[in-house]
Amino acid sequence: MHPCLRLALICLSASVVWLSGCSRMPTVGPSRDEIRDAGAAQAAPGAPAIQIIAVDQAVAHRLQGQRKLRLFSESLGQTRAPEPGIGAGDTVEVNLWEAPPAALFGSGLADLRGAANTVRAATLPEQVVDRDGFINVPFAGRIRALGLTPPALEMEIVRRLKGKANQPEALVRVLRNTSNNVTVVGDVTNSVRMPLTAGGERLLDALAAAGGVRQPVSKMTLQVTRGDSFHALPLDTVIRDPKQNVPLRAGDVITALFQPFSFTSLGTTGKNEEISFEAQGISLAQALARTGGLVDSRSDPQGVFIFRLEQPDALEWPRQPVATTPDGLVPVVYRFDLNNPASYFVMQNFAMNNRDVLYTSTATAAELQKFLNLVFTVLYPLINVVQISR
Repeated sequence: MHPCLRLALICLSASVVWLSGCSRMPTVGPSRDEIRDAGAAQAAPGAPAIQIIAVDQAVAHRLQGQRKLRLFSESLGQTRAPEPGIGAGDTVEVNLWEAPPAALFGSGLADLRGAANTVRAATLPEQVVDRDGFINVPFAGRIRALGLTPPALEMEIVRRLKGKANQPEALVRVLRNTSNNVTVVGDVTNSVRMPLTAGGERLLDALAAAGGVRQPVSKMTLQVTRGDSFHALPLDTVIRDPKQNVPLRAGDVITALFQPFSFTSLGTTGKNEEISFEAQGISLAQALARTGGLVDSRSDPQGVFIFRLEQPDALEWPRQPVATTPDGLVPVVYRFDLNNPASYFVMQNFAMNNRDVLYTSTATAAELQKFLNLVFTVLYPLINVVQISR
């Protein structure tokens, strides 16, 4: 045998032995079998066990059912609030009339525009409703205005003046409304307190009063705090569905939240990066498309995984007892087999969560090709040496 050829064979044998002694070939991450084995292996003491879940339609539907948003129309209702009553701190103006001959409010008073010269109006000084809800009207005394609408307060004033004034009439105006407001804060152009009127303002009216949101609509969530409870919904849903533009009530707090949800793509997809998605959510099929999909020459279609921390009651876990993280969450790996055509329907019903990790493993054939490339990288120069020596 030619000495150079013998040398080449020796080097090739040494390369194979060296590669076989290595733990594994350089790769982007664990293979499909290694992830499966990690789920089957006994977890180290104190370490959370990983749940491996093969996703089918039943699993996807159960997870989707837990994600169903409670709409504003269901949680807050669509009934218009009653006309707001006068509250403590409101500023009111009271106008009084008396038919001739006027006994109480007829002298030294301004003429009412457009009325007969014999009818005169008395405009009382502006009054702030006190903490107990009362105002003062001459000859009528201290009147409780708290909770009354302007027409109801007018009727009460007239009732108090009957028998003292000659056919009295009253008109009440709320000049400054400080008690019946909603507050708009968060990622809006201007945080405001918007007074409510008898017109019945709605959610988007308050958002418009604040100058709108400062971020893309698709990445905004509206949270409405009413009393001791709060309810949240993507702004895009409120805009697309008029039923979710619900009437507001005094004391509501509307918070515009900028929530740039994202997932991380790793492995053998077209992109390895953090990818943002909309507040209303996306499916795994959409997420995979945004990564550029699987790389035909490298990806294992049976090795598409979602790494996620789930709530303990999300599913019936195959590994018992269920180990959790310090936050009380269950480490889960959802597995998809894209060689199965049904998986493409499942992916459309599987919603991505914020901070999910989408990982695709390397195909076995790609690992073999990588090994052969490395071997021939060592062997090819030696073959050239043999050919030149001849």
